[in-house]
This record gives sequence, structure tokens and C-alpha cells, in this order.
Amino acid sequence: MTIRYPNGNAYQSPAGKTGPRFPSTYTNYGKRGMSLEEALNESNTYYESRGKAVVHKKPTPIQIVKVDYPKRSAAVIKEAYFSTASTTDYNGVYRGHYLDFDAKETRNQGSFPLKNFHEHQIDHMRACVAQGGICFAIIKFVAHEETYLYPAKYLFQFWDAQATGGRKSVPYTEIQTNGILIPAALQIPVPYLNAVDELIETLS
Repeated sequence: MTIRYPNGNAYQSPAGKTGPRFPSTYTNYGKRGMSLEEALNESNTYYESRGKAVVHKKPTPIQIVKVDYPKRSAAVIKEAYFSTASTTDYNGVYRGHYLDFDAKETRNQGSFPLKNFHEHQIDHMRACVAQGGICFAIIKFVAHEETYLYPAKYLFQFWDAQATGGRKSVPYTEIQTNGILIPAALQIPVPYLNAVDELIETLS
């Protein structure tokens, strides 16, 4: 199936990669083979089932333009477009606060590449923060087997610095310093709400 962006250009997976955005081969979340996205989805299900928070993965907006019907009872999508640029991965409500965040994984040991974000995603987070929302990135360093909550305000600083010759990545040591480590837990694959609690304390 061909999927196209709103400008008509065909979507292509990153070089050398096929399948889902977050590879399903990682083994760092309690259940073998669980990706970061899967782990977050399971964590959100756990939180909601216990009345802790309501957070969901945002659907990707796709407009279908060509469908084949090889059988009367079956349809095959042959071509589709991303109807609008997607924003962040997750949003929801926790302790009366609006949460909006993205989930990223990197195999880099020393830094997190800013190319993993797009301008419209940063703009979206800025708009949410301006309305009192809490925004952040959940970043997984595969090589270190560590996951961090990285507040949006620090992400904005590095993003903006690119325009004046700043580096195009966030150092691992910076994320260690200003991010909040999310340790593994037995029942919750990614217990990020503990880190959100810490973040809320810094905002009050």
C-alpha cells in the first residue's frame, strides 16, 4: 500500500528499516519483545483501569484514496495519504492536568538526535504549554537500557539553539541531569506517572 503526505510525496520508511516505528525486538520492559510504544500502551491501560489517569495513543490521520475489491467480502487499501501532519504520540488527563507527550527510542549512546522530532511537533507542544498543559518526551536509550522523562522546556532550548549554530542533538549527560529517570516496575512496564509527579512539583 502506498501512503502519501498531504503534499503528495510518498511516505518512505527510514533507510534500512521496515515495520513499526518502534522496533519490536527490544527486551527491556518486563515482557520480552515489548517495544516502547507497546509498553506505554500497556502502562496506560493499567493506569486507567485503576482510576489513576486517562491517557491514550493518538490515531494517525489517514485519508484512503484507492481501494481494490479482490473479493466481494474483502477490501484492500492500495493508496492512502496522511491527511494532516501528526502531532505528538499521547495525550490525556492526570491529577487535573492535561498531558501531551511523545515517545522516542535511540540506539545512540552519547546523545539523542533532534531529527527525531519535527517542527510541527515542537510547535504543538509549545501551544499546549502556553495553555497550561504539561508536555515532555519519554526517551529510551537502548544502549543504556534507561528511559527518561525529558521536560519540554529543555527540549525547546536545544531545538531553538539549532537555528544559531547549536548542536543537533541533546547530550545523554544533559538528559541524565535535567530529565527524570523512569525505573522499571513489576506491574507497570513504564511507570512514568511517578516522573510526572516530580515534574508537577517543579511547576508548582
